[in-house]
This record gives sequence, structure tokens and C-alpha cells, in this order.
Amino acid sequence: MPVSDSREPPSPVADRYRALLDVGRKLAGTLNTKGLYAAIHQETARVIDASRFFISLHDRERDTARVVYFASDGVLQESLAPYGVSEAEAVGEGASMIGNVDAAAHAALMLGEDDGARILSSMSVPLVNKGVAVGSMTVQSLQADRYAEDDLGVFRVIADITSVAIENALHVAELERRRHEAERMEEIGRALVSSLDPSEVLKEVVGAVNDLLSVDGAAVWLNSEPGGADFRVAEATGVVTLPVGAEWDATQAISEGLLDMKGPMLVDDLAASDLVPAHLRELLEAGSGLMAPLVLDGELAGLLSAGSRTPRFFTREDVAVLQRLANQASVALGNARLHAHLQALSLMDPLTRLPNRRRLQIHLEKEIPAARRGRDLVVAVFDLDNFKRVNDTLGHVTGDEILRAFALVLEGENRAMNLVARYGGDEFLSVLSDTDMEGAEAYVKRVAERLDTHPVLSPHGVTASVGIAAFDEASMDRAEDLIGAADADMYRNKAEHGGRGTTAPEANLPGSS
Repeated sequence: MPVSDSREPPSPVADRYRALLDVGRKLAGTLNTKGLYAAIHQETARVIDASRFFISLHDRERDTARVVYFASDGVLQESLAPYGVSEAEAVGEGASMIGNVDAAAHAALMLGEDDGARILSSMSVPLVNKGVAVGSMTVQSLQADRYAEDDLGVFRVIADITSVAIENALHVAELERRRHEAERMEEIGRALVSSLDPSEVLKEVVGAVNDLLSVDGAAVWLNSEPGGADFRVAEATGVVTLPVGAEWDATQAISEGLLDMKGPMLVDDLAASDLVPAHLRELLEAGSGLMAPLVLDGELAGLLSAGSRTPRFFTREDVAVLQRLANQASVALGNARLHAHLQALSLMDPLTRLPNRRRLQIHLEKEIPAARRGRDLVVAVFDLDNFKRVNDTLGHVTGDEILRAFALVLEGENRAMNLVARYGGDEFLSVLSDTDMEGAEAYVKRVAERLDTHPVLSPHGVTASVGIAAFDEASMDRAEDLIGAADADMYRNKAEHGGRGTTAPEANLPGSS
């Protein structure tokens, strides 16, 4: 006679607790946050009706929470806007809740929608980490009276396991984020070291913002003048790329606030904010924005911005990353400013503050090709007469004063588009672009008249010998050929006038009879 199996069939309670063991094993081995949230949903649905299921995490400092996972009837939904923690009982007070029709209001609050007509049962439990509620889990059903106290007990156990699993996954995600950030910072550092062009570094910075914060767009805004509030886009990238040159006349409140805080500013809802003008909100496609100041020498030099087309909950980690990248961008701008300053000094005569011989050469190398294409180009060389005697008789302090005053006369009589340079010692050279010989002679005459009445130069009887030459493509190949021709003309004029300058009132102008 066959032996019958006398064991009782497994009870629903036993099934549930075996399922809980499976939940623990599966969640413990899932370290990717997105995969973890999906696994939590899947394992919860094995033992509890989870027609709708969502997980929320919150930030107590901002008293806000965000839905990090939401599925309805098996369909995963997009991330949703933040909501107030203090208004959500399961999160704000660390309490569990189970209810029927009225519980739908809790879900509508968290999801930003009104589904009260469909959701008939709801159950929420807090996610507690080290005695502190850090979020919540909610299940919902379309059946009335769907959840009982034993369901709530099982859901609490799942929540306890989930809290540990989420903490582990977030810790791993943070380590990975920091590793990735370190790699991008290293790339920016290499760009800082290898390039003096700030645009190259700024491209690296906005690319890193886009990558590390997973935003829709990032931009660097530079101030038109130190301490002002008129910003223009210098670099931008992303799905929503602001056009380079786009302007923003930021309010004083924003510019002063960023500078005073020396830290980022959050705009959770660009569409509802009056801080950003309408034309920029259209370009940004609304959503949320985050800005960090670029500070140089205590002044607001620009902004680093990150934007999302949809409402976005920027975390404290996001804020910290943006500020670190803004600091790198500030270093890049500081290096560029220092380089530009040093380059300007290297191209400037320190006594007269005129361009020096090297700057003159660079300028003429750009003007000669234009002259070959038919544009008039004349240079005038000035040599102060008997300047050594001035230094020997009146001293070098007076000699320096005369050189500075003469430089100002040449600049004052020349057009802004042209260049006056100190060629060396007591020699100066004026480049007269788009000017013919007649115009050059008129320039020399104006200089002579100024010398005759100048309060510093006239009392010392300062005169200068002058030579002028026009570019001739047939006989001139280089800038040195043009300067040499003007120099030769100056020495001929000096010889003709017995060494007395052609800027003396009684002297004839070069080329005159």
C-alpha cells in the first residue's frame, strides 16, 4: 500500500516569508540603483498587490523629496517633480500608513496628480536608515480594502531590507561618481596646464558639467565688465545648447547674491521664476537650473550654469560638483587674464606705454598683405634731434618726461585704428593705414604744430627729424623694406636741414620744395 504524503500544503504566510528570504538575497547582490529599484518592485509584487509602486528619497535640509522610481500597471514612468516632505506622513514622520479611498490623496500629493477616482487602496512605509526616515515606499491598488495589517507587516520587513540595500547601492554609486569626477577633473587639469587658450579649458568644463550632472545643457557666461551683471555665453554644450553670445542682463539681486554666497544658486522652476528673462526661458525650454559664480580677485567674473528641460531635483552632490567645476573655470579665466596681461606687457614699452618694436612688427605683418591688395599704407619715422644733449644737460628724468610727452602727441594726432610705436631710444614710428602720402604729410604737419605749442616740449625747443614712405609692392617684400625706406627719407631730410628737425616751424615738410 503506497504511503501517503501527510505534509500540509504550505500556508500563504510561509510563502510570504520564504519570499522575504529571496528578497534579501536578491537585493543584497544588486548594487546598481536603477536595477535595485526595479528589483525591489519585482520582489514586492510577488507578495503584495503593487499595481502602482513608487519609491521616494528625501532631503531633510530642503524639506523636499523626489520620486526615484514609479511604475503603474507594470509600466515604468519618468522621474517626477519634488514634493514637500513635511506633507507626506510616511516620510516626514517615519510612520507607516494603510488606508482606502482617502489614502489616494497621499499618492496624488507625491505624484503631482489627482487619481483619487481610480486608486481605492494605498499603503506606505518609511525607509529608515540608522533610526532616521530617509524615504518611503508606497503600493496602491484599484481594489477597495485591498491591504490588511499582515500586508503592512510584510511591507515593513521589505522596507527594512530595502533601506540597507539602497544605502549600499547609493554608497557604491557615490564612489563611482567620485571616480568619474576625478577623471574629468584630471582632464580639465591637463587642459589648464597644456593650453593658454581659455576657450579650450571652458569647453572641457561645460562638457564635464553635462557629463557629471547628466543635464540637458551647460554654459559658461562671462561678465562684460568686472563686477557687472551683463553676461554673455562664452561656451555651451548639451541637447539644449545656448548660442554663443546670448545675453543676459542679470538682476542685481542675482549677481550680488552669487557673489555674497560665493556658492551656487538653485532655480527649481524656471517657468515660474522672474529671475531669468523670458527669452532665456524659451531657449532653456524651462525646467530647472543651477548656477555657480566664477569669482576672480573677489569680483563676479561670470557664471557656470546647468539646466534641465524638465523639473529637476538637484542634490547637494550636484551643487558641490558644479561649484568645484566653477572653481576650475575660474582658474582657467585667471590664467588667461594673467597670460593676456603678461603678453600685453611683453608688447609694450614700459616708459611711454606705447607698443614696442615687437608689437610693431606683428602689426605690420598684418597690414602688408592688405597693402598688397591695394590698400594705402604709409609709415612715418620720427627721430628726436640732439636728444643725447637733452639727457646730458637736463638729466634723464626730464628726458623721460620729454619722451612720454612726445609719445602722447604722436598718438593724439593719429587715428585710433592706426598704431604708434617706440622703435628704440629716441626713435618713434607711426603706421598710417588707409592713408596716402598727402595724408601722411598732413599728419606730420599737425605733429609739428603741436610741438610748437606743447607746454612740456616747446619750452625745451624739442624738434624731430621725420621720414615718410609708402608701401610699393614692386620694390618692397617685407615690413623691414618699408621701414628702411622711411628711415632713409628721414636721414636725407636731416642732412638737408643741417641736423635740425623737419618738425621745426621754419622747416619744409618732407617731400615739399
